[in-house]
Amino acid sequence: MESLRTDAAGHHLVSRSVPIAAPSFRAVLREADAPRTVWSAPEEATVVGSGAAATLTADGSNRFDAIREAAETLFASGDVHAGTEAARPRLFGGFAFHGDSTSGPPWEDFPGARFVFPRVQVTWTDGDDPDADAWLTVNAVGNDVDSAAVEARLADARERIESLPDAKPLVDPPGVSGRRRTTARADWTAGVEAAVDRINSGDLKKVVLAQALDVDLEDDLSLPDVLSRLGQKYPDCYRFLIEPEPADGRPQPSFFGATPERLVSVRGRTVETDALAGTTGRGETPAEDEWLAQELARDEKNAHEHDLVAETIEEQLSPFAASVSPGPRRIKRLATVQHLWTPITATLDRDEHVLSLVEALHPTPAVGGLPPEAALETIRETEPFDRGWYAAPVGWIDAAGYGTFAVALRSAVAHGDVATLFAGVGIVADSDPDREWDEVQLKYRPILDELETDDTK
Repeated sequence: MESLRTDAAGHHLVSRSVPIAAPSFRAVLREADAPRTVWSAPEEATVVGSGAAATLTADGSNRFDAIREAAETLFASGDVHAGTEAARPRLFGGFAFHGDSTSGPPWEDFPGARFVFPRVQVTWTDGDDPDADAWLTVNAVGNDVDSAAVEARLADARERIESLPDAKPLVDPPGVSGRRRTTARADWTAGVEAAVDRINSGDLKKVVLAQALDVDLEDDLSLPDVLSRLGQKYPDCYRFLIEPEPADGRPQPSFFGATPERLVSVRGRTVETDALAGTTGRGETPAEDEWLAQELARDEKNAHEHDLVAETIEEQLSPFAASVSPGPRRIKRLATVQHLWTPITATLDRDEHVLSLVEALHPTPAVGGLPPEAALETIRETEPFDRGWYAAPVGWIDAAGYGTFAVALRSAVAHGDVATLFAGVGIVADSDPDREWDEVQLKYRPILDELETDDTK
């Protein structure tokens, strides 16, 4: 059953922006009101949102259409003075992996889809605008919104932002006092072997199986510091923070990460996406690192897994596209791992909303499998937890229907002093349970490194 809930239906939108001297990212995020929003992507502006002028939520299999329709309604009546394209009105949020997500722990406060139109927003343009390093935006939505009142709030917000102190030294990670795996080693081995049997019988070509890891934190988790360090270590990844409103009595949930995988970007009729599948570690020396990369490129198991993903994405884009152009397969190097990567560009044969492409592509074989229905059935039968928003689309949409979405990998959801991390691997015919187990542990590292201290590793 699909449902839509919005606090913006039939209301008028007012948005005002001014250039400001670039404030500290961490200082802005630390002072932001809940719900906080962060989006930072390669070759895009970085955004921190404070509060919500409007919130769109939906559940069920039609959640993509429901959010698109609600967004079009929100943007239909607008009084916007953005000053720069980077500060234009945008909705930030994402979706659950499954259309009928059960919202079990730790996802109780996450609906099937949720997007926020920030009340106050700081946008760092990274030098895109020659006259300003950053922009401050105040948004309002309502039947009786007054532009003069919004401009007065903008002046007040500017005074507060410009009086923020410089960033303090980075806070150390909180430390980890306990760990609980949702999947025991023996159960993992049995699950992988059962999946391989299905592949060998012809029921499956590939399936992605994931694990979840609960960790108890010794101290408070400082997300401004975590996201800042992730940006330094993983500049080519997509950083995000999504914070839905918690039910009474529950701590604020925070879903955050730094994912290497773009699902889709739409601007005009140009579409960009990535096939990212096939993984190995990084070497301790440049020579070892290059050897590992070459071994990854030559490895038949990883090459087969990657080609399945790339070919399927091309097929999924074909109904929308006048042309689809995959680039050459290459290596994408990150701080802890390196992946096989094929960038794919397409030209649409007609105007399409980004959410139409998101719905068509999700889940890609890089996080689901092939055939899709059989893979999703295997995932549900094998994984002893709800994926929630893990491996699902997160990103933004604007009034033109353009947007960018990433796949929420290398991520965790935190509630108070507990964080739950997620990681998965692709299973194909010659997958080895022990090797796949080790790859999962490697993929935990980007987030786990931001939680552990030297004493708690």
